Order: sequence, then C-alpha cells, then structure tokens
Amino acid sequence: MSKKRVLILSEGFGSGHTQAGYALAAGMKKMNPNIHTKVIELGSFLNPNVAPWIMSAYRLTINSNPGLVGMLYRKQHEKPLSKLTTMALHRIFYHQTAKVIEHLRPDLIITTHPIPTTIISRLKAAGLNVPLFTVITDYDAHASWMSSRVDHFLVSTENVRQLLLERGVSRENVRATGIPVHPEFWSTEDKSTVRRNLKIKDMSTVLIMGGGWGLVANEQLEQLVRWKEKVQLVFCLGNNQKLLDKMKNDPKFQHENIVLMGHTREISKWMDAANLLVTKPGGMTCTEALAKGLPMLFCESLPGQEEMNRDYFVRRGYGETMQNEGMVELWLGKIAAGEPILMKRSFQSFYFDSSRQDYYNPSRCASEVVQLLDYPQQQSSMIATRSIPVGI
Repeated sequence: MSKKRVLILSEGFGSGHTQAGYALAAGMKKMNPNIHTKVIELGSFLNPNVAPWIMSAYRLTINSNPGLVGMLYRKQHEKPLSKLTTMALHRIFYHQTAKVIEHLRPDLIITTHPIPTTIISRLKAAGLNVPLFTVITDYDAHASWMSSRVDHFLVSTENVRQLLLERGVSRENVRATGIPVHPEFWSTEDKSTVRRNLKIKDMSTVLIMGGGWGLVANEQLEQLVRWKEKVQLVFCLGNNQKLLDKMKNDPKFQHENIVLMGHTREISKWMDAANLLVTKPGGMTCTEALAKGLPMLFCESLPGQEEMNRDYFVRRGYGETMQNEGMVELWLGKIAAGEPILMKRSFQSFYFDSSRQDYYNPSRCASEVVQLLDYPQQQSSMIATRSIPVGI
C-alpha cells in the first residue's frame, strides 16, 4: 500500500497551534504507519528573516497591552478575515505557498491556525484540488477560522460544533473530535514510579506552567512558593530563559522541594508526577491535563481565547481560577494533606458525540483523520478507551 502524504500547516503565534499539529501527526502515525506527515509553520518557513520580528512584536503586544489583544479578539469574533486582508497576506507573505504544495504533493492538507486556513482556502478557490481539514485548537471558534473551502472542521467540543453549525457550516463537515494530544498523553503512569524516574521526591507535587513563553505573574509565584515546606513545586517556565535565570538566582527558590526548568519534552511525565496543575488556560495545555485526569488551577488568563478556554474548563468542573489567596490556600492545603481534589464531575474518556457531551477521548481526532483518509486502522488497540478519575 502506498503511503499517503499529509501536510500539516500551522503558525508560531504561541506554542499550542504547532504543538497540536505535531500531536496529530504522531497520533496518525501510531495508528497507521502508511501515513507520511510533515508539519510546517508556514509563515516562518516562507519568511525566515521577517517571521522572528513579527513573532517578537506579537509577544511584546501581549506582554505590554493584553487588553488591546482582548478587545480586538472580541471585536472581530464574528467577522471572518476580509477578502482584502486575505489578498494582502497572500501577496506579501504567502505567495510561495502554491510552490510548496506543488513540491510536496500532499494528499491532504490540515491546518491548525486560521492564517494557513485562509491561505489554502484562497488557493482552493483558484483551483487547488487537495482536501483541506481544519483543527480548531481552542474551546471557542473565532470567525477568523471560518472558510467555505474547508472540507472538514475538527473541533474541541460539541458546543463549538454547534457554533459552527449556526455560522452555516454543513452538519456533515464538522466533527467534535476533541483537540489532538500526543500519544504520550493517551495513557498515565504510576506517580511514584514516574517521580523516581524523574529523580524528584515521592511527595505531593504541584506542576506550575505558564504557557510556551513562561508568562507567570510574579505575585502568583510568591504565593505558591510559600508552600515549599509541605508541597513539591515544579516550575516549568517554557522558553522564558530570563525569568528562569532570575528564579535560579533568587534565594527563596533555592529549596530541596523546588524544581526549576525551562522547555522540556517530558511534560507528559511531569503531569503524571503531579497532583495539581497551575497554568494559564492555553488550549493545548488544558487538553493535555484533561487527558491525564489532572485537576487545574488557572492563573491569570490572556483576554480572548484563553478566557474562553478557562470558562469552559471551570464550567465543566475540570478546574478553578486563582480568584484570591484563599483559593490557593484551600487547594494546596488539600494537596499537602494528601487529600484528593474532587471536582464537580469525573474525567472520563470515551468517544464523544452529541449524546456524551462531557467526554473526551485523546485519540479521537487522529482516529477521525485516519478514517477520513479511507485507511483501515491497523492498530485499533491503541485507541484510548480508559476511564480517568479526577483527584488522583
């Protein structure tokens, strides 16, 4: 059987979009080795000199004026990108996209960011004859994702599916598959065993993550570190090397129960080791924790999609916000005492459909794409079907 080629296109605005692309690629490959995937951050690939400046400006805007980002997100929430904007993006930054596709000759294109979705849709309108799937990587659906040229939308929840139906997407063209996570997150490991392998103490553990750029508020760090005598605190600062160096040189973080690290490829293991995740509500991080059955405490959210993600998980009973110091004291007090954090409902993993709206299967998205490629699943036993209790 000849291999089918799947091209996955993303962008580097935050780490979650590209992470979802690699997760989907790994899941598809695990289910069927006859699928060949390639993941590209399209803008960076086509504009290697300009892209770092754009990413830097984006990061600076988020840090210095998050309110502006939130205002623009809400203002444009129901407005797809205009034809003029689409044409400008294509001509200025993405005019070589057609040549990339011609060279790679994919059988399927999957996008995990609105900009590649827009660019490929424009090419399809001009005659490109390749199926286009779009994976929406948040728990909301901003109008910038929308395009009539998308053959299948794969979305996080039944609520997002309904939102797309209200916007005119055909019922057969949108599936509530859940956001894809890497196969490492399809199962869990024993906490004592994984802690031993990570060379940390076998004690109640809190994992603190601030997103791909390590954006954690200083006052929240101060609040958490007061528990260092009773709880093991693992700080993962992502790519924020400046903050990591600052914390390593700060005496209050120099403690045997505190672990400081930057970017790591072993988040799955660190989540297995933890009893609680303190995090910003990025779509990918929250979904990975959901797959692991790990309760979440949300620190400050960026206006826009992170607020929507946070509201979804709090409403469903999968986490709480750090509304005040009392909430942190309550949760970390339970962790220190070895008490489980009992949420409003259990995490369970089933194929989720309109009749099981509260269930998430971490392998479902990859499974759906494999099926839509018209492949038999050669390793169907790898599809996650376990029940995941909260409070472990």
